[in-house]
Amino acid sequence: MKQTLTVAQEHEDLRLDVYLAQNLTDVPSRMFIKKLAEKGLVKVNGRLERIKYKVAAGDTVEVDMGQAAAPQDIPAEKMDLDVFYEDDDLAVINKPPGLSVHPAGSAQSGTLVNGLIWRYRELSDVNGADRPGIVHRLDRDTSGLILIAKTNMAHARLGRQFEKHTIIKRYVARVEGQVAFDQGVIDVPLQKHKKYHDHRQVAPEGEGKEAVTLYQVLKRFRSSTLLALYPQTGRTHQLRVHMKHLGHPILGDEKYGRRGSFGRLALHAQAIAFAHPGTKAYLEFSCPTPPEFLKDDL
Repeated sequence: MKQTLTVAQEHEDLRLDVYLAQNLTDVPSRMFIKKLAEKGLVKVNGRLERIKYKVAAGDTVEVDMGQAAAPQDIPAEKMDLDVFYEDDDLAVINKPPGLSVHPAGSAQSGTLVNGLIWRYRELSDVNGADRPGIVHRLDRDTSGLILIAKTNMAHARLGRQFEKHTIIKRYVARVEGQVAFDQGVIDVPLQKHKKYHDHRQVAPEGEGKEAVTLYQVLKRFRSSTLLALYPQTGRTHQLRVHMKHLGHPILGDEKYGRRGSFGRLALHAQAIAFAHPGTKAYLEFSCPTPPEFLKDDL
């Protein structure tokens, strides 16, 4: 999809990426614009310009959102994917626990992305060649529903919904101990751990990034509680760190809880709701709570 804009006087001297972020529809971030420019998909008055270019009144800016393509450098692997829904724009996959979402470092196989490449001819490449189709992510040991974008336009529009926090996500988790209140709000900023860079921690007052989680008790067991969790922001490890902060770490969480407390990380992305990037229709998908979360005896 191509869009052509004419720079108005009020936008004179804005950087090209800032101008496009303010005026181009369905753009999730300035980083996305940078990637388009690097691919030669942004032109000003018919010429390629760097994103630092200062636009002038009357400039004609052409942007090609790009076409998704089959990834070349990641091996396709036949995988029995649990596909909840799919159409020409997107797919909703029920990811099992223990499956990494995308390749990282030397681990280029055995991930959800490898299975997606085997199944689909085209996937969005907005997030780079190593994360085709990936709009958001789930931790390796978290199971549940994840959105996959097949086109760059679908990715951009879904990304904008994530940015605006209009996508609704519901998780279920079984946590240690008896949670005192039936429902509550955890509004605690997070930051990277000072020592362990693959961890996150609660930030001191005035520091870190905003992180908000709503919770609701679904069932109380003798020594644990089943919760519904509604993240209002999308920070790395947000639910896991927030539950630890509340004094009720998620069972099976070897990073933030007690090793050996459960057979797996007891966190499941149960439901997701959003506006379809093409039709704008409201869609909502949900899957059952894993049966092991419901057992009386641990």
